[in-house]
Amino acid sequence: MSMYENLVMQTQMNYSKYYRLYAAGKTPVKLSEKKALPYEKQISEFARKIKEADCIVVGGASGLSSAGGGDFYYEDTPSFRRYFGKFADRYGFKGAFNGMQYPYKTRGEFWAYLATFLHTTQTAPVRKPYLDLDQILQGKDFFVLTTNQDTQFVKLYPEEKVAQIQGDHRFFQCSRQCCDETWDAVKPVEKMMEAMGNDTCIPEEIIPRCPNCGAEAFPWVRGYGNFLQGRKYEEQYEKISEYIEENADKKILFLEFGVGRMTPMFIQEPFWNLTLNLPDAYYIAVNTQYDFLPEQIEEKGFVIGKNIKQVLEDIRIELKGGC
Repeated sequence: MSMYENLVMQTQMNYSKYYRLYAAGKTPVKLSEKKALPYEKQISEFARKIKEADCIVVGGASGLSSAGGGDFYYEDTPSFRRYFGKFADRYGFKGAFNGMQYPYKTRGEFWAYLATFLHTTQTAPVRKPYLDLDQILQGKDFFVLTTNQDTQFVKLYPEEKVAQIQGDHRFFQCSRQCCDETWDAVKPVEKMMEAMGNDTCIPEEIIPRCPNCGAEAFPWVRGYGNFLQGRKYEEQYEKISEYIEENADKKILFLEFGVGRMTPMFIQEPFWNLTLNLPDAYYIAVNTQYDFLPEQIEEKGFVIGKNIKQVLEDIRIELKGGC
């Protein structure tokens, strides 16, 4: 087991032990009572830490995509209606994830929705917070760890600079896990979208299937079914582990964006652990809902409780000298 996966396993056990606390939007970790700096000073300090860092590890979670308009997953937002309106009108659910759980009468209906869901993220342009972050990272040695499956980071960076530990909407796997293989989902999704047209159903004969056993395919993502934790999964953890281990003695800056209370074990708590234990590590988080900073690292980090989109824009401007 790689170093980072081991950290995740430890925090998952903690999550199970204190599940009720996490579910209530809290944490069992003793938090700092240190007063936060004024916002303008936080931005200046953020920019200074970027400049000083030898290397940067970015942890991007759902709040980062939501800040840029990818806010259709949980609620009946304008973006949800724009992408999924015909399904919402017909079936009555609200939020894209609710559509994944809806009891469709036919597999053709289910796959029509699933194809729409995947197509929405596969074809989405890179959102502004990601573009601002890209400008912030220019000229720096960095690595990206993300729990997002929406392909935003891999539209910006090569695969070797991104670890997608919860999967990727561009790939299918066997729903039965008959083999340790993933394959392209983009072209099959395009085919299903063309066949669907304005309807909410596709012909069942074009449902993607495993080339080995013939079972239905399924997106290579955690949360919807049997997530394949095989070679591709292990490669993601190996990439982030190797990067951190290679840079452990340097000034390493951990940046956390938009972690919620459902998945603190993948980015947030491992980042806390690493910040505490690496000699020159520093931690900065941006989160509008949870300004959690452990007491143990209150001298090695801070949290900005503002909108991610605004913070990244302000940091970009600060680093560019007000331009």
